[in-house]
Amino acid sequence: MPSSAPSLAPPAPALPAHVAIVGNAPGAALPAPAIDAADWVVRFNNAPGFDGRAGRRVTHLALVNHGGQMREWLADPGFRDRPAVRAAERFLFPFGRKSEPVEAQGEDGRDWTKAALAMLAPLGRPVDLLPPAIPAEAGRLLAMPERPVPVPSTGFLVTLYLLRSLPAATRIEVFGFGFSGWDGHSWTAERRWFEAMAAANRLRLHPVAGAPA
Repeated sequence: MPSSAPSLAPPAPALPAHVAIVGNAPGAALPAPAIDAADWVVRFNNAPGFDGRAGRRVTHLALVNHGGQMREWLADPGFRDRPAVRAAERFLFPFGRKSEPVEAQGEDGRDWTKAALAMLAPLGRPVDLLPPAIPAEAGRLLAMPERPVPVPSTGFLVTLYLLRSLPAATRIEVFGFGFSGWDGHSWTAERRWFEAMAAANRLRLHPVAGAPA
């Protein structure tokens, strides 16, 4: 079952001084030793480059629990044996449970939380759901006239939560965020927000080196 109160804090040690957030930009050349040196190493979904160019540690693995990607994982009998899944100390689900019946949710937005918890249960790792306030705030931050109801990426949601929940003195470094991929996300707005947070010294946004344009 998920934790009674959503929290990124593991049982021990206390909150981190240094967090590495590792995105999934394809082909990016990432500083693996610097990533692995962080107190927390947060990765996302299929975590490309894990156990190689993007480092060998993962303390938190965020898995999108709504929509088609989770449906594919649930159909994969070897999902729990993937290296990043096996190595994760904790799992994060970016979305809460939906209240409407499954038949009203649609395949692209279906809530797979219950099935995903059952799939991960044999690993015995904590699973946290981000509080509903995070997706709500993300929607407000990313809304634009051409996309008034944005769909935030998992990386955006988790980074926003870290900034809201960790002390301001926490050193947060962001690697491998290429701001491209599924066209349902508002990549331009997300990039602008990350750049604004970097300009405000809330995080350090490392450029993506070696990734295709």
